[in-house]
Amino acid sequence: MNNPQTTKSVIVHALRALWLRSRERAQCLKNSKYCCEVCGVHASVAKGKEQKVSVHHKNGIDNWDNIITLIRQEMLCSP
Repeated sequence: MNNPQTTKSVIVHALRALWLRSRERAQCLKNSKYCCEVCGVHASVAKGKEQKVSVHHKNGIDNWDNIITLIRQEMLCSP
């Protein structure tokens, strides 16, 4: 029998996919001028000089378990 509950990794993957396509992430990159705020490296797509820059939460997210629990509860209550 299949597990009736969505796994934590599936939920986290879906949230990450939403974040990667979000306007908020795009705005954060634009505000930092596509540059790492820690080491100063610039994002680049030039062939042979590719450099990716990640966006992170300034204060971090330390309550992932609470977020996952809330999502599961909402999924179960949805019609």
